[in-house]
Amino acid sequence: MAKTKEKGEGHLDKKIVQKYAEKFSKVRDGMKKAVIGQGEAVDSILKGMLTNGHVLIEGYPGVAKTLIMMSMATLTGCKYKRIQFTPDMLPSDITGITSYKPDKGFYTIKGPVFTNFVLADEINRAPAKVQSALLEAMQEKKVTIGTSTYDLEEPFIVLATQNNIESLGVYPLPAAQLDRFMFKINMGYPDEDDEREVLRHNITSATFDSLGIKPVISPKEITEMQKDIHKIYCTEDIEAYIVSLVNATRDHKKAGIELGKYVEYGGSPRASISLYIGAKANAIIKGRTFVTPQDVKDVAHDVFRHRVIFNYEGQAEQVKVDDLVKEILEKVSVP
Repeated sequence: MAKTKEKGEGHLDKKIVQKYAEKFSKVRDGMKKAVIGQGEAVDSILKGMLTNGHVLIEGYPGVAKTLIMMSMATLTGCKYKRIQFTPDMLPSDITGITSYKPDKGFYTIKGPVFTNFVLADEINRAPAKVQSALLEAMQEKKVTIGTSTYDLEEPFIVLATQNNIESLGVYPLPAAQLDRFMFKINMGYPDEDDEREVLRHNITSATFDSLGIKPVISPKEITEMQKDIHKIYCTEDIEAYIVSLVNATRDHKKAGIELGKYVEYGGSPRASISLYIGAKANAIIKGRTFVTPQDVKDVAHDVFRHRVIFNYEGQAEQVKVDDLVKEILEKVSVP
């Protein structure tokens, strides 16, 4: 079992971590004004924001995906823009264009990607060139319009939703592009108690402004948190544990993973990095200055869900990545 200590292990002061944890608690409380249930999704988005990563959300229509993203942007005091992706979009609809007026000359009109939070609705409805334009901005944090290159604002976070029901007019994201998302979250239907609460609040008919959501974190605080996360302590044993988990998705025979026979491609090195930094984010949210094995387990499903690719047999058997991850977490022991 990995060794952990409560004092003196992390480079980040415990008081600072506790202050951050309190801030996140206020964000959760604010989210409850707009979103009933979906606590796991909210926590995953918080971790993605803290790691300066992007989050892909997949779920049925009407389960509050867009509402969560709008609420998160408002609670963090960030600017946000919502892009509704359609099959007829062009890359310039995302990045912007260079235009010309006789009395003004050439000038740049920046696209909706120039903001803090990009709410990318149904990203898999857009053609490949449009997807690539957004994903390049996600990776480089820069955008080229004409002959000029512009830096994107900080923080810059893409929260993208993906339609998983319809196949007409849908362009699935390639694996290499999916890999650029820090987490993938699955949002299901609310349970019966939560749905009754939705009926009582009648959130659909209420306007967003009437929900009374106010900022509790500033964009500057977010960028500070994103820098401080690297100071969270992680033992060599836990680092080895992270590598073992990722290797178990690639070499199932060595790890004794039965569902591994359905895997065509395992987690990439980005999976290792995402587990590492995601576990640190989980530790901060819990108010700790150090990472525990449970922190790694808490983010494992979100990290692997879109990175493990099944073979044809696995797809035919409708094997779920979450079941594979569950088996890996049960069988791979902490060094």
